[in-house]
Amino acid sequence: MNIEDYRDFCLSLPGTTEETPFGPDTLVFKVGGKIFALTSLQTFESFNVKCEPERAVELRERYDYVRPGFHMNKKHWNTVLVGTGATDAQLREWLTESYQLIVAALPKAVRAELQEAAE
Repeated sequence: MNIEDYRDFCLSLPGTTEETPFGPDTLVFKVGGKIFALTSLQTFESFNVKCEPERAVELRERYDYVRPGFHMNKKHWNTVLVGTGATDAQLREWLTESYQLIVAALPKAVRAELQEAAE
């Protein structure tokens, strides 16, 4: 996966916006105003995704290219190294899981709007 594929996939998820709130080098994807993925625009060597705490630990133990979230809460975020063994399908799965985790925590009305937009 390259940065264009990553960006296109993230933006394909309903209600996703992209921003650079941490400066021009960090690309952030949000849904409902909440971050679900971020990466460096300069290198795209890795990206961060949110995980359920147990799932975060499971992925770190299973894959050497999944690490505790860099500059993030290590309990809820993982950093996934790109180009080091993860398949594109895995990367899309983890991005989708992060997105869904954020959506599930949004207010019911916002979730309904997202559902409607997806149909």
